[in-house]
Amino acid sequence: MIGDQERADALRAKLPTSENFEVDYSDGEEEEDYADYDVIFDVNFDDDNSRIEDYASLRDKMVFVSAAKKSLNESVYEHGVKIKCNLFGFNAIPFFIANNLWEVSLYRKFETPILTENMAKMGLPFLPIEDRVGLVKARVIFMIINEACYTLQEGTASIEDIDLSMKNGTNYPFGPFEWCDKIGIANVFETLYALYDDTKDERYKICPLLKSKYLRNETFYKVKKEKPVKAKDEDFDF
Repeated sequence: MIGDQERADALRAKLPTSENFEVDYSDGEEEEDYADYDVIFDVNFDDDNSRIEDYASLRDKMVFVSAAKKSLNESVYEHGVKIKCNLFGFNAIPFFIANNLWEVSLYRKFETPILTENMAKMGLPFLPIEDRVGLVKARVIFMIINEACYTLQEGTASIEDIDLSMKNGTNYPFGPFEWCDKIGIANVFETLYALYDDTKDERYKICPLLKSKYLRNETFYKVKKEKPVKAKDEDFDF
């Protein structure tokens, strides 16, 4: 895995057989013979997709990259590479890594049987989805958070009242502002930014209040730094 300690811990916890799990904390800046590995997870790919040139030539290797903020198609197009590896996208935000059911996008749909076989070997339940910015769960949850920010900005209700209303009225496990703080405002803002840039859909146009919070690196509640929340399937039942 290429990435940071937080996401390495979240991913290791997901793999029942992780005795051969190795982590490159250098963000892949040093030369590495990726051919030595059976499966590669690049959780920094959303922010730096340049290593796709290294992965592309790894014929028949399983390569999973974070693809919430940028689709696989866009990354491949940007670098003009021919993909020989088995390339898949997933949501590498720690909150979503810990989810019981992964969403996995495919660069080539005909590789679904290969994906199914290898996910079973790794003990990772998954759902194959379209190669789209935001994937599915993040797209829905972040839109809800953004709409809640508009409600708060207009002074219609308080943070606490909005969260309580959403939990009681829709049976969500968290209110939108609780969700935002757990997931991380940077992850929410940057994914919404990518969604709006990709679709120009007004549903993803970022609320000024959310942008202000992002720029100031603020949370909605005063909370201490906690370990990544282990998300379960029911955390996303709407």
